[in-house]
Amino acid sequence: MKMEMDPLKAASNVYKLLNENDKVRVLQVTSKPGEVAKMHAHPDHVVYALNGGKAMLTSGGKTQEVELKTGSVNFFDAQEHEMKNTGKTTIDLLVVELKK
Repeated sequence: MKMEMDPLKAASNVYKLLNENDKVRVLQVTSKPGEVAKMHAHPDHVVYALNGGKAMLTSGGKTQEVELKTGSVNFFDAQEHEMKNTGKTTIDLLVVELKK
C-alpha cells in the first residue's frame, strides 16, 4: 500500500491505530455526521460496527450508499475508497486489516 493511501495518514481525522502485529492491524473509525474520510486503501479486511449508520462510499468513480448495522460483521476484499458519513449518528467501527 502506498503511504499516502494509508488510512492513518490519508484519513487521520477518523482512523486511530489500536493494535498491530505481523498478521493484522486493528483500527478504530469514529466518523461524525457529515465527516469525510478522504481516499485511502485497505488490504482484505473485516469491519465490525460498534455503532452503525449510513455512509456514502466512493471508489473507482462509483458511489454507493451503505447502511452499517450496529453489531454487523462484514468481510471486504482489498480496496480504495472515500467514506462520508451521510447519516445522523456517529459511526464507530473496528477495522481488522489482514496482512499476507
